[in-house]
Amino acid sequence: MRTIPVTRTSARLVPDPTRVITKPFMPGSEHSVDGRSRVERILSRILALSESEVRTTLSTTQARFSARHVDLRSVFETNFAAVAARHVARSNRLSAERKLLIGAYFTHEYSIESAALSNPSIVPAPDQEGLAPGEQRFVLSLRAIGEGHISSIEFRSGVIDAGGQIEMEAPSRRASTARHRAPVYEKHTFHTKLRELGIYNEIAATVLDALPERFSLEQLETMIREVDQQHGHRPDAAHVTRTIHWLASSNYESSFASDSKISERVLFPTGPTESHGMEDARFVRFTHDDGTVTYFAPYTAYDGYQILPQLIETADFVTFRIATLNGPSARNKGIALFPRMIDGRYAALARLDNENNFLMWSDNVRFWHQSEAIQRPERPWEITQLGNCGSPIETDAGWLVITHGVGAMRQYSLGAILLDKDDPARVIGHLAEPLLEPAADERDGYVPNVLYSCGSMISGGLLVLPYGFSDVGTRIATVRLDDLLAELTRVR
Repeated sequence: MRTIPVTRTSARLVPDPTRVITKPFMPGSEHSVDGRSRVERILSRILALSESEVRTTLSTTQARFSARHVDLRSVFETNFAAVAARHVARSNRLSAERKLLIGAYFTHEYSIESAALSNPSIVPAPDQEGLAPGEQRFVLSLRAIGEGHISSIEFRSGVIDAGGQIEMEAPSRRASTARHRAPVYEKHTFHTKLRELGIYNEIAATVLDALPERFSLEQLETMIREVDQQHGHRPDAAHVTRTIHWLASSNYESSFASDSKISERVLFPTGPTESHGMEDARFVRFTHDDGTVTYFAPYTAYDGYQILPQLIETADFVTFRIATLNGPSARNKGIALFPRMIDGRYAALARLDNENNFLMWSDNVRFWHQSEAIQRPERPWEITQLGNCGSPIETDAGWLVITHGVGAMRQYSLGAILLDKDDPARVIGHLAEPLLEPAADERDGYVPNVLYSCGSMISGGLLVLPYGFSDVGTRIATVRLDDLLAELTRVR
């Protein structure tokens, strides 16, 4: 194989433990000899403070933490309301300062990237205004891993110029999570998913049949309560209604302040399917047949026991819709959408069996039933398993797919294949050797000897390839597109 020159740029991102968000803090529910829970005991001590002590403690807390967060007062108010709803009688009699202080005691900081900042994907930004000729602004998504190995999704932005120089915008010192709301649900989606989960029965039918074709979370919860009251004697009723509510809670919308910086926005696990992490989002700039653009990102939701592929949709990286993916082919990790429809259908790559690359087809971006294996491990550096490293990139020569392969000593390397433009099930080119392997300073980390990417893009004549190294940090490499395509199309 002729060597393909790869340039590792100076862009390098590593975890910053000072980037923190706020989370509700709820102590354990164990009860003391007097029958009170820990929450009740803490509240009783706060309520016993004098107003002077309340003002002093609150003032000190606000002075210490306000600069680290956006609108800390609102956080305290929200967390007070959550505690007061169950544990504070006659809360209207409390002073505003005492309410805020109670909220502060039931709030804590969480370092979102204390362990790792890795597994990136990159897409052209929605806003390309104010750039010099040849420049392109991008959005970089990252898997941030914090305490307890909980993964969230962060963003960075930057500009690449005509010569391949990359300038990363400095991230904001502050980070914040989104406001959430339940969307309007579609009945046929619930029917499909519950059958897929194997729990569609008389109870599920009773809940759904009474609802309109499009319904709200409030309507669903009202119907669930009615069914629980009517069929509570059945041992399967509670399981079915809990699963229906679990499914609804896993589909939601998140939004950030439109004037916030993109590096401040953190998609932190919200739904029950992702309680232990939102992993490896593969963002793609998807152009619809009418020319409109949506950014899609399949990702892996993990609840501590099992994984479930889900989908992020956004037009502006301000408002995001989160939805479950459905169908027998929507399983396992590593789903990556093609950037446009092919012959009137959505197409995606996936690794359904943990070893091989599959091509999937669908008429609906959230439902996947049809799949076929298109690439199996062959080369020594990918014998253990292989998979995609993000969405295919359309070129004149075909669909360029950056891949990862796992070889001896579980080393992850990056490679590339080329798919036929009209028939992407046909692999027409395959690098015989890795495009990129861990360098000496990339081998050590949380998971040693791993290079991994979730998406690349083209800028000018360059392939811009961000990659995570050893589950610690992220770097960005560039490759001349002509060099890579020449090797992939070379007759052997």
